[in-house]
Amino acid sequence: MARKYLIETFGCQMNVHDSERMAGLLEQAGFEATDEAADADVVVINTCSVRERAEEKLFTRLGELRQLAAEHGHDPIVAVAGCVAQQEGEAILKRAPGVADVIVGTQALRRLPMLVAAAATAKGPKFTPLINLDALDDVTFPLGVTRRADPVKAYVTIIEGCNEFCSFCVVPYTRGHERMRLKVDILAEVAEAAATGHREVQLLGQIVNHYAAPDDPNCDFSGLLEAVHEVPGIDRIRFASPHPRHVTPRFLQTMTALPKVCRHLHLPVQSGSTRVLDAMRRRYTRESYLALVDEIRATLPDVSLSTDMIVGFPGETVEDFEETLSLTAAVGYHSIFSFKYSPRPNTLADKRLADDVSEDEKTQRIVALQALQRDIQSALNAGLVGGTMDVLIDAASRRRASELSGRTGTNVVVNLPGPGAWVGQMRRVRIERAGPHSVWGQAVDAGFDSASGGA
Repeated sequence: MARKYLIETFGCQMNVHDSERMAGLLEQAGFEATDEAADADVVVINTCSVRERAEEKLFTRLGELRQLAAEHGHDPIVAVAGCVAQQEGEAILKRAPGVADVIVGTQALRRLPMLVAAAATAKGPKFTPLINLDALDDVTFPLGVTRRADPVKAYVTIIEGCNEFCSFCVVPYTRGHERMRLKVDILAEVAEAAATGHREVQLLGQIVNHYAAPDDPNCDFSGLLEAVHEVPGIDRIRFASPHPRHVTPRFLQTMTALPKVCRHLHLPVQSGSTRVLDAMRRRYTRESYLALVDEIRATLPDVSLSTDMIVGFPGETVEDFEETLSLTAAVGYHSIFSFKYSPRPNTLADKRLADDVSEDEKTQRIVALQALQRDIQSALNAGLVGGTMDVLIDAASRRRASELSGRTGTNVVVNLPGPGAWVGQMRRVRIERAGPHSVWGQAVDAGFDSASGGA
């Protein structure tokens, strides 16, 4: 009987893709996937440390696995991977003793099967958990090994690490310095994704518009987009995330010229206050960001914008927060990922700035920001009613068995009735109703009819 593995993922798209890679490596080593920890011979917890809450999920889950072992005698190999593993290392064993057998850092994921095998052989009363946090500059990965979880969308990493060192961000400390993948490797992976039926590719990197191909001195991120655009079988190209201060006219013109590149930009701003942006070491001002938004919309009138926003950063005053609200209203984002500031280990903000905004004040501010954003999204989505949009169907709806879900090129979530066979297909959809987070419509290019649902 084949051994089984379970991977649980906390965090961002890069964590999700790392889990896809680890799944492929474990299956190559002879394991089969399971959804239950009670059936697993190996449990991998792939962690995020960008937010404190995600970090706490790890220790909660380790406690549950300890209880599972005590109550049922089931004691799988437990591996902790990802950013918390890289950040905390041996400290994980002290905080949650007797649970983790393997701790593997962000740059050593390819060694997971070897570490699991060694732990399984050595595990016993005197076993010492295995830790590998080695920094590796090699960002290659075997083609075809990744076990993609999504049948429609394929993640493809183009950059590992980051050199920006924003004062709040732990990524340079957990994922290392910026390392570029070879252009030839990226294109081979995109082609492999297309050959396995994936119609959308999402290019990943902490700052994708830093990309410069190590194997082609003439290829910047715009050049990479042009090359990916030529890969047969790919209908849509997305990427996350560009840094505002590296958005160039050439990049915007490239987006304009390439119809497969989705008209959606995730443009993290973090704060609407120039004073706070300076403390964050973002290296742009409120004014320059708003000027960039104007330039983007002049070049790409149909673009939708999303962003990241932090409230309660050290020293943020009521006036600073009001500037965040006014910038949010001025830009009119289609969506926002908003967070309450929490100090991250090793960061400049943690070392130099007092976390002086109370938790209650942070909560009030994030509630106000999210209420404003809900109104903005409701108005933007209501403006779509009566129009038709191309939707790539990517999943069955989580709300109703008779519905499907997909996204427009501007990243609007569209729910519609239709058969499961439509997953992976593009449909022209007439929008009939709208809510703050999604819209609902009917396909106009197929003779399918069904009872209505909700947006």
